[in-house]
Amino acid sequence: MKRFIIGAVAALLVLTVGTSSANGALNVITATEDLASIAREVGGDKIKVESLARGYQDPHFVEAKPSFVLKLNHADVLIVIGRDLEIGWLPPLITQSRNAKIQQGADGYLDASLKAKILELPTGQITRAMGDVHPLGNPHYWLDPENGRRIAQEIRDKLSQLDGANAPTYTQREADFERRLTDAEKRWTAQMAPYKGLKVVTYHRSWPNFADAFGLDVIAYIEPKPGIPPTPQHTLDVINAMKAQNVKIIMVEPYFDLKTPNSIASQTGGKVLVMPPSVGGLPSASDYFKLFDTDIGMLIAAIKETGAK
Repeated sequence: MKRFIIGAVAALLVLTVGTSSANGALNVITATEDLASIAREVGGDKIKVESLARGYQDPHFVEAKPSFVLKLNHADVLIVIGRDLEIGWLPPLITQSRNAKIQQGADGYLDASLKAKILELPTGQITRAMGDVHPLGNPHYWLDPENGRRIAQEIRDKLSQLDGANAPTYTQREADFERRLTDAEKRWTAQMAPYKGLKVVTYHRSWPNFADAFGLDVIAYIEPKPGIPPTPQHTLDVINAMKAQNVKIIMVEPYFDLKTPNSIASQTGGKVLVMPPSVGGLPSASDYFKLFDTDIGMLIAAIKETGAK
């Protein structure tokens, strides 16, 4: 069956290589729905956009499907998060697509992280004993609106490079996106201002840019090291830290098991808050703006419910 699937994909690639969107729009494939949402803002009806990963999936570990190879084969542009976020699943698919336009370093390949503010850049020697540490820094940078602007600018420049005839449209749409994002950020910042310095615990290191943007203090992680499941001793350390610092909020991504977070919450009087770090992680987080609306709304509701300070 595996040979059949691979053979079928190869045959379809021979038939379809070099094709792009039928209506003349640039065919854009993104690694995540966050990038797809921003690309839609910039490209409008001049592009066709589809994400490979879904917002409710862990973007580090996405099941590589044969259909992804076909989608990549049709792409005029591939936009990735970068910083090794997709290293476990995307590079082989790019190679197998046989699409010269989107190979790393080609004109149709865009690493959206190149001008982003990257946190947690490691220093010194990195070993497997440190867990799944990203040598190029934390890749969850899109959770800061400032980086949303920078991603949009990168996409504007790439689309304009590949489709000069529509460059004025991309420029106008990107400027409009920035204006609306600035207005929204002012509202989000005002909403979060009363809670600046709030101490929280998170499951994975998905939230440093969000915490930096909105004044949260992440005091501990349920993972003892990135990508390493919680151990009994580390769980006890988290419980003790939460009790000592009166921490009530535990932020968990939708794709992690809730057994340990719920156990910690029951012993600390805390609340497990399943918050989506990506567009599409919950139905309400249907675009880049609504992702922040959802997360901030959920967080403030949990603060009020628990009396967290």
